[in-house]
Amino acid sequence: MWVYVQEFRKNCEIVGFKDVEVNETEAFLEAVDRDKPAGVEAQFFDADLIATWQHLYFAVLNALTAFKNRENLSKSVAMETMLYASGRRQIQKATQLLGIKPTSRNMAVLIVGGKAEVVQKALAKVSRRVGGQLDDSVLELSWKKIERVKRAFDISETELETVMEGDGLEKALVDLVLERVALLATAR
Repeated sequence: MWVYVQEFRKNCEIVGFKDVEVNETEAFLEAVDRDKPAGVEAQFFDADLIATWQHLYFAVLNALTAFKNRENLSKSVAMETMLYASGRRQIQKATQLLGIKPTSRNMAVLIVGGKAEVVQKALAKVSRRVGGQLDDSVLELSWKKIERVKRAFDISETELETVMEGDGLEKALVDLVLERVALLATAR
């Protein structure tokens, strides 16, 4: 999913990969950081806890807004997006919840930069480094994933049923996760 965010003049790419193997997380992140073009930031998430591409899009919008308003908690848009996506204020807790781990098999990738061609170049480099298969379906919700997301974001059945009135389960869950993302901005 490619999106241009006019207000911030940023291009964002949100993609999924399946069948990834990242045995050494720190080494992987350092290698990606060395490979990526200047002016681009990349963040990696365990896709099994991402509630559709909207989850990451809304998180990056909040992160960009935090930087614009000088209310950011971290030093990079990528890490600020991790904080928002997790709904946590502490980097360690956010990365423990949503960050990639050696056990992660499905990965969501967010790349943010100015020029579209530079973002595309970064995605190509990240794709080679990630391995696995480019597959955005890992961003979508399944019954198994719904249960994992509910636990990760502490969403109760009662809360879900209240929001679900007239809408389907998936839309209600995404709405509640986006609410958790938005609440981080108000908790400052």
